[in-house]
Amino acid sequence: MAVYVDHRIEAPDSVTSTSQIAWHPLHPLLAVASVSTASGGCVDIYLEQGEHGSDAHVERSFQVTSLSWHPSRPILAAGWETGEVVILNKQDKENHTVPLHHNATITVLNWSTNGTRLVSGDRHGILVVWRMDQRGRVHGPSLLKQDCGKSLCHCVFRPPPPGEDFVQLAKAAVSGDEKALDMFNWRKAGAGAPLKMGLQEGLSFFIALTDGSVHYVNEKGKTRHALSTDSLIQKLLFMEEREVLVVITENLQLSLHAITPEGEAEELMKVKLSGKTGHSADIILIDHSLIVTALGETVIRFWDLDRDENYVLSPDVQFGFEGGECINCVSYCSAKGLLAAGTNKGRIAMWRKAAESDQSTRVSEGKKWRLQAPTELEGSVTQIKWGSRRNLLAVNTTSSVVILSEQAMLSHFHQQVAIVQVSPSLFNVTSFSRGTTHSLRVDMNVNGIFATEDAVVFWNRKQVTVFECAGDTFRSAGSFPCDSPVLTVHGENLYTVEPYQVQVRTWQGTVKQLLVFSEAEGNPCLLDVCGNFLAVGTDLSHFKIFDLSHREAKVHCSSKNFSELFPGLGGIASVKCNANGNKVSILVSKADGNIDSKICFYDVEMDKVTLFDFKAEQGNGREKLSSGQGIDKSVVEYPELHSHIPACHFWDQSESRLFVCEAILETGLEPPEQKENQTESTMDVWILSFFSTEEHGFLLQDSFPLPSSYQVLLGVEVPHYYFAKKLGEAEKGQAESGSTEVSQMVARRPMRDFIGLGDCDKATRDAMLNFSFYLTAGDMDEAFKSIRLIKSEAVWENMARMCVKTQSLDVAKICLGNMGHARGAKALREAEQEPEQEARVAVLAIQLGMLEDAEQLYKDCKRYDLLNKFYQASNQWQKAIETAEAHDRVHLRTTYYSYAKYLEATGEQSLSLAHYEKSDTHRFEIPRMLSEDLQALESYVNKMKDKNLWKWWAQYLESQSEMESALKYYALAQDYFSLVRVHCFQGNIQKAAEIANETRNWAASYHLARQYESQDEIKQAVHFYTRAQAFNNAIRLCKEHNLDDQLMNLALLSSPEDMIEAACYYEEKGEQMDRAVMLYHKAGHFSKALELAFATQQFGALQLIAEDLDERSDPAVLARCSDFFIEHAQYKKAMELLLTAKKYHEALQLCLKQNLTITEEMAEKMTVSKDSQDLSEESRRELLEQIADCCMRQGNYHLATKKYTQAGNKLKAMRALLKSGDTEKIVFFAGVSRQREIYIMAANYLQSLDWRKDPEIMKNIISFYTKGQALDLLAGFYDVCAQVEIDEYQNYEKAQGALTEAYKCLSKAKTRSPLEQESKLAHLQSKLTLIKRFIHARRVYCEDSKEAVRQCELLLAEQDYNTIIRHGDILGFLVEHYAQVEEFHMAYQYLVEMQKRIPVTNLSYYVTQQTLEAVYRGTGIPVSQTLVPQPVLHSSMENKEMEEEVADEVEES
Repeated sequence: MAVYVDHRIEAPDSVTSTSQIAWHPLHPLLAVASVSTASGGCVDIYLEQGEHGSDAHVERSFQVTSLSWHPSRPILAAGWETGEVVILNKQDKENHTVPLHHNATITVLNWSTNGTRLVSGDRHGILVVWRMDQRGRVHGPSLLKQDCGKSLCHCVFRPPPPGEDFVQLAKAAVSGDEKALDMFNWRKAGAGAPLKMGLQEGLSFFIALTDGSVHYVNEKGKTRHALSTDSLIQKLLFMEEREVLVVITENLQLSLHAITPEGEAEELMKVKLSGKTGHSADIILIDHSLIVTALGETVIRFWDLDRDENYVLSPDVQFGFEGGECINCVSYCSAKGLLAAGTNKGRIAMWRKAAESDQSTRVSEGKKWRLQAPTELEGSVTQIKWGSRRNLLAVNTTSSVVILSEQAMLSHFHQQVAIVQVSPSLFNVTSFSRGTTHSLRVDMNVNGIFATEDAVVFWNRKQVTVFECAGDTFRSAGSFPCDSPVLTVHGENLYTVEPYQVQVRTWQGTVKQLLVFSEAEGNPCLLDVCGNFLAVGTDLSHFKIFDLSHREAKVHCSSKNFSELFPGLGGIASVKCNANGNKVSILVSKADGNIDSKICFYDVEMDKVTLFDFKAEQGNGREKLSSGQGIDKSVVEYPELHSHIPACHFWDQSESRLFVCEAILETGLEPPEQKENQTESTMDVWILSFFSTEEHGFLLQDSFPLPSSYQVLLGVEVPHYYFAKKLGEAEKGQAESGSTEVSQMVARRPMRDFIGLGDCDKATRDAMLNFSFYLTAGDMDEAFKSIRLIKSEAVWENMARMCVKTQSLDVAKICLGNMGHARGAKALREAEQEPEQEARVAVLAIQLGMLEDAEQLYKDCKRYDLLNKFYQASNQWQKAIETAEAHDRVHLRTTYYSYAKYLEATGEQSLSLAHYEKSDTHRFEIPRMLSEDLQALESYVNKMKDKNLWKWWAQYLESQSEMESALKYYALAQDYFSLVRVHCFQGNIQKAAEIANETRNWAASYHLARQYESQDEIKQAVHFYTRAQAFNNAIRLCKEHNLDDQLMNLALLSSPEDMIEAACYYEEKGEQMDRAVMLYHKAGHFSKALELAFATQQFGALQLIAEDLDERSDPAVLARCSDFFIEHAQYKKAMELLLTAKKYHEALQLCLKQNLTITEEMAEKMTVSKDSQDLSEESRRELLEQIADCCMRQGNYHLATKKYTQAGNKLKAMRALLKSGDTEKIVFFAGVSRQREIYIMAANYLQSLDWRKDPEIMKNIISFYTKGQALDLLAGFYDVCAQVEIDEYQNYEKAQGALTEAYKCLSKAKTRSPLEQESKLAHLQSKLTLIKRFIHARRVYCEDSKEAVRQCELLLAEQDYNTIIRHGDILGFLVEHYAQVEEFHMAYQYLVEMQKRIPVTNLSYYVTQQTLEAVYRGTGIPVSQTLVPQPVLHSSMENKEMEEEVADEVEES
């Protein structure tokens, strides 16, 4: 919180009134134009506190009409009513007069955006533009002089278009920015965007004339007409972001004009602003789009140009404003978001704009502004202006000019005395030890205050004033000049500073002692007293501690260099010591002047440093310094504090272990989630208390957010924290447990460990503090020793409260016992069944009345069911419902119901109705609740349109004998039974019958049937009994009245019991026995049905009964039926019954005897499961094999295979499968059987197929022979493969490979006859040798044809007709060779030899047709008829012989 200090300007005595004021935009310089009695008019410049600036006074015998400050330099332009323009250079202390071009009153005077141009205009319409130098002098002749014809009234410069700033680019380039360097480098101009150089200064401007026209003057001085209005222009504004000119006329007509780069204006909008005309209006543009007007009314009017909305603000009487107080002028400070308004009663009203995060999108615009406490001045406010970088406010009243500067509210607490600044001159002094409160007013501007139990000291760097406490009043005890910026008090001594020394003074200012510092130590600038020790900090980051307990101050701790103890951290922002003088705490100042997140501690006795960092990660660590000294890093375990920094810190005045600090949110680091639903200062400021000892180090004892009604922490003194309260804020009181209001401006709050103890004696206070310390340190034994002698229940209750914070339930049990809190002890014992520690602690918190802690604990452990119950028990129903809806939906309806019961009990029926409906209990709870108000109940029933409610209401009406109304509501509820019942009661049975027939309602039909039966209308009764599905009643009536035809139909629709009853009826009558048999059959009484059917020879019925027999039927019945079907030659039916009766052998014999085909279904029925108790395993397998044998005889090989497999005889299964010829299943069965014999059988079968064209079959043959370990058979297969390669494809290379594999396999095989194996191996070897020779001959033919021919001739000579190499291949090779070398006679001889050796041959198979023709031509022999190729199937014959041999081998194996 801040207060505004007013400084009245030190105006010369000759000044009678002020006409204008103007702030410099940057410097704290205020220009004031006044009316002087001596001369006529004058201009003066004043400083921040109203001091008159030296050499800053200009007088003329005429009045000042215009003032304009240079945008950056302390240069002021003043226009006079004679047309003179004077330049005041405050920096160079010189004045210049602009060459005279005007002879009338100056009405326009404006600097350009950078101050290089000055525009002046007068009442006659003369417009002049000057070029100005840096000292404010005119540079050369005027750039423009133009006669506009009409008086000039307003001027506004157009800002330059966006472009690159040369100055900023140059700075960036010098600092090493490569992008900026490239933009200046012409060689790299093509590498990026070209450098767009915008104008560095806005030189074009708009000028308004009194005839309502606006002209545009560009930077070259060319003027063009821009727009015209209907009346005199009152304000001219330019919206830079949108390039829009805003024009407001004297009759409050507002128009917006879009401005093109050439200065052309296009009207966008025109509206009439509300407000009274004829009064001087103060109009400003804030936040780029918000027009604010003060028109001498009781309100300020706003027009939002972006949203096209308007609203008003008015001063509130509750803040001290008067009714009908009018607002004359306004001004806005964008840096602070403050809108200031001056009233005709001399008050300054201020509204602070709410932060963006606090502004809901739909909140009314007026609520975005919060009215602040007013500042009261004398006279009516005529002009008000914010200005300078220091955000000073100048107020021009009818009596004087006042400068208001914002100053932080001063406060101090020491020795049970607190002083808080209320206004610039009013202070609130509270003595807690005496219980008194005083208001103290001082006649000086105060910069600092210090309070002790005996005196209050004020100072302001010029003067020090001491007030002594004398009973119930304060009296001045001394005042003396002193320029010390800081001051502290101990006893009757004042401590002030001056260069390199601390002065010890009396209250009257007499220096008693000097505490000297060396130049290396620096100038003292920080002072703090705690107990009997003084801590002093210097501007060179040194600190020293003095002992003040003696007559003269003595050094307690020699000077320490903070930079050496904590290298790299920065400077000292604040230094304080504890009551024993052995601990020093230091806040660190960073290079940018902000406070660091670290607190530094120095132990004087141990010469040890400790560092506490708010931003440290969780965990503990040691950080080595460059000097080798260690820093113990204590860490905040609360993540919500990681974005905070320390603001102030205090040591307790008597307890040396206790340290307290206030942590605030670092600027710009507030998390977005913390901004929601939080009031100002809540959660942003935390109060932290620590214990600091040599043994245990630095322990966090407690932490809590600063309550919203408090402004700042003043200090700590066990057992309380002391706070300054906010002005105008009501203290929470009830919400803040234990907070005690002492005065209007100061409040104290008990420390956590002392809540409920009040002002306890010193022994109890020390015991509780020791208990808190040891509990924080985790030493429970010492903690109990500290308080074991205390008998106060309040102390034990407070300890129990501490146990909630520390979650120490074992200690809590002891505390509850000492308190005699039986209910709490029981609740805690019952809560032990809860699995979560927090849930058990929450029960303790509830018993102790710590409801906020209990709520947080339930949230922490996510026990939302218990949290829901807690909210309900504490009447926080809205939170209970929110919790149930979000997290505890299983209890949502129960919560609604409980809330409805609560609302009903409190008499809020309308709300309880809604919650009964949400809980889905309204159908019975609301009629109960409204039972006394029948009219309301009927309206509710009609409104809800609920069938259950309609039915309930109809029942109520029926009980009141209102039958017609009851029928109406029964019909709405679609309760047809009740409709029929009421109609029957009224005797309207025909209407009841219509309803029962239309709706087919069973209950209605049954009731109607009873009515008809009572009236002996049997047919109708039977009909409606049937409609009601009450067949037993219908059957009863049919039997009683001999309705046999209907009886049969009803019995078939009814239950088995009714069927048997009807069958007995038919059997007893002896007629229609077929019906009896059918009913016995349908009822499942097969034995009786069969017996009756056999007795009456009903064969058709027997057929039907037999179809429904199953394994659950009586075996004797099944056997009897099967014999019956065998006798009548219905063998299939008989067989099914035998199988149903599990007579498998008889069924199989019947099948064989009658040659019945066994289907798969029959076979499955004959198959007994393995776990069946009917047959042994051996009998079961025998039965399965018999079934399979039968299937084999019938040709059903697949089924036979299946049954053989189930019987475990895989060989027979394979034989059956081989007969089926199903190759795919044979391969699959061989693969899953994994038996040697089966593998061989499968391979032998596959050889009988066309394996030459299917590689998969060949692969399976090789695989099965290999798996069956039949290597001799595999060798034979490879031998056949070799022969096929030769006969089919003449591929001797592949044949060689196949024979090689055959040789390998045969050599590995284990045969019965080794001699035979040797013979076969030798035969294979000879074949391999011959093939190798033939292959070799063909390969060397290209290199040595003679050798190749010789080898072939040798092979031809050696071979007979049984060799592996065919004669045709050798002879064909020779014929081709001799034909190629043109020895046609030799070729012809081999052709003749070919025909001899192969009597029937196809010559073209071995020799090409071209070769034959060439041979015949070469020998001159005509083509012989015997040599004409004949299509002879030589290889086919050979293949056929091969297949027969393979087949023979398979059969032999």
